Amino acid sequence: MGKLTIVVPAFNEEAVLPSTIATLTKIEHDLIEQNQIAENSDILVVDDGSADGTWAAIEEQHRQQPSVKGLKFSRNFGHQNALLAGMQEAVKSAEMIVTIDADLQDDPNAIIEMVKDYHEGADIVYGVRNNRESDTWFKRTTANGFYKFLNLLGVRLIVNHADFRLMSQKAVVTLMQYQERNMFIRGVIPMLGFKTAKVYYKRTPRMAGDSKYPLKKMLAFAWEGITSLTIAPVRLILVLGILAFITGICMMFYALFAKCFGATVHGWTSLMISIWIVGGLQMISLGVVGEYIGKVTTEVKHRPRFTIEKVLE
Repeated sequence: MGKLTIVVPAFNEEAVLPSTIATLTKIEHDLIEQNQIAENSDILVVDDGSADGTWAAIEEQHRQQPSVKGLKFSRNFGHQNALLAGMQEAVKSAEMIVTIDADLQDDPNAIIEMVKDYHEGADIVYGVRNNRESDTWFKRTTANGFYKFLNLLGVRLIVNHADFRLMSQKAVVTLMQYQERNMFIRGVIPMLGFKTAKVYYKRTPRMAGDSKYPLKKMLAFAWEGITSLTIAPVRLILVLGILAFITGICMMFYALFAKCFGATVHGWTSLMISIWIVGGLQMISLGVVGEYIGKVTTEVKHRPRFTIEKVLE
């Protein structure tokens, strides 16, 4: 047996926290009775700078049952940093660390299977959705396209896996050695190389509250994943440049041919070749390269990923 810590990132989750903690506590109690985890197993909730009563709810739960611990950020640092902070704290004493979102759309009962896989030798157990029936057509289509696109870029991702997983203490210690400021966790973990397993589950609707990932935030998260895990977009610029050069040559012959037969007006040839092709590619190239330069600037500053204001132990 070993200690299990369930890390729960929470941002404005006052409405769901009491039921979430009650559900997770029951699962841990069941695992303790089955001699699968140690009696000192606990739950660690990370308040990611919530503007509602999330922290007060965490404090109340802590008073009722000391096995509920809490971390409070000084402001909103983002979901990925909340996960990292929770794992960084949990790995100090826990042999198993599970991460799950506070809305419990990911089936918490899958934790029981994850623990079994851990005892069978897996250091990382991924929670994987077995379908996307609860998603809209748009979200389902864009999610599948995102996985396929990253696969084309050479990035290893577990399809239909978010941030619901179990990791051994050894795996988390290794993850903490990755020091980049903008870490796309679900893309980095497959790089660790430990023995893995998968547990499949059905995702359910939120019990209360609003989704913390509207379309704008999802697109930003996807772009963060692409630019954090691969330099393929920069290499794509070279390919686009070559294609633009070839297209420019073809357009040049077309424009000269049209001019010889008097089918153009003065200045049309040069505009066709320069403005649309070269100008557009320059803007794309500057944008992509600028994104990477911005990330390099952030990394060399070595600013902390997050600031912890309060700790409930």
